[in-house]
Amino acid sequence: MNRAATVSDLIDQRPLSRFQMATMALCGMVIVLDGFDAQSIGFLAPSMAGSMHIPVRTFGPVFGAALFGLMISSMTAGLFADRWGRKWPIVASTISFGVFAALTPRATSLSQLELLRFLTGLGLGGALANVVALLSEYAPKRMLSVYVSILFCGMPLGAILGGVVAWVILPRWGWQSVFYAGGILPLAVSFVLILTLPESVRFLEVRGADHRKIAKIMARISPDLADPDLYAGLSRADRRKSMPVIHLFKDGRALGTILLWIPFFMNLLILYFVVSWLPSLLQQAGAPVSAGITAVVLFSAGGLAGSFVAGYMMERWGAFTVLLVEFAGSTLLIAALAFSQTLLLTMIITLVLGFAVQSAQGGLGAVAAMFYPTAIRSTGVGWALGVGRIGSIIGPMLGGLMLTLRWGPRQILLAGAIPALCAAAATLLSLLRKKKMPGDRTETEAIEELRA
Repeated sequence: MNRAATVSDLIDQRPLSRFQMATMALCGMVIVLDGFDAQSIGFLAPSMAGSMHIPVRTFGPVFGAALFGLMISSMTAGLFADRWGRKWPIVASTISFGVFAALTPRATSLSQLELLRFLTGLGLGGALANVVALLSEYAPKRMLSVYVSILFCGMPLGAILGGVVAWVILPRWGWQSVFYAGGILPLAVSFVLILTLPESVRFLEVRGADHRKIAKIMARISPDLADPDLYAGLSRADRRKSMPVIHLFKDGRALGTILLWIPFFMNLLILYFVVSWLPSLLQQAGAPVSAGITAVVLFSAGGLAGSFVAGYMMERWGAFTVLLVEFAGSTLLIAALAFSQTLLLTMIITLVLGFAVQSAQGGLGAVAAMFYPTAIRSTGVGWALGVGRIGSIIGPMLGGLMLTLRWGPRQILLAGAIPALCAAAATLLSLLRKKKMPGDRTETEAIEELRA
């Protein structure tokens, strides 16, 4: 066996093991439930508004409250995880969003809804940032973009699951039952995570953990990695007490970080704008409530397919080339949606738009995971998602504002094409950059660079 400089090298030298696949599957389960609870509010809003006698146009703050919680926890959970580990922040976040989702039906006013959705969002954001980091630290780097993109399939898959659950139980037991389902499932999964989810072995290496602890986990990847002496030199990697956000802008990462944040912001603005308001816009245009649920499910189904293939497309044509095509396509598709004359055409455009928007989200997640080294990966991914969540807050709120100003569906949708154009421009700048990005370096080089 070749002498490896880091745990990453040992992982990269071997095929994917059952242990690694099981760990990735656990991460995927969390993302599916995250998508369920984050996006189900969009197609439940019309029913909630009618039941609670609240105008649907006032739901902008309700949508924004969960996303504000997502933003805060995405930015802070990564800081904790880069200091104390990935596993327990993931477990705590999953329990948190399960509990508060289950409590949401107890709300009797708009302000109570806003509070409970905010608390739910705190859990959702902490889970998402850290499962991306954990998966990327068990995946071989040669296929990292593929695995992270597939992980992001969980978000649209969760939305589809939420739509199917709503179709089945909403007519029988009301919108409250969907939230109960969205609370019970994460609580059940959290017990599985406590028992079976491993800590990131790359994190343990960076933090200088005991060699025997690292060897015990690595033996589950491959039996020939069970010797603690293999890791005698690995614990001398970076042992910094903390990894402040400033490191996202040091060592040549500043421009790359900013150009990554812009499409994160714009794409999540588009995603939550569509998921939150498309059902209501269709209803305003005369379509039945079922058409809104169908549109969200199709948007998510397109996103599921897009997230699955995004990594493979990035491997073949390059990350920023694929992202540029997706953002340019989103601009045209949103504009086409504004001028659609039939419900069938609207549904087809929505399906393709879901493919473009959500595959771009998976691609951005893969780029973020590759761009930042292990010691600051949760922080880097978390802050990129957190900045994106600012867009996801603004998107639904802008939709509510435009409805309050009596804008029509066509005007609102045309306005939604502008963020896609901005994301395309930022991605083009990234594509045109000549300087090698820090994320292209090996894990060994990144650790050496970050030593105290």
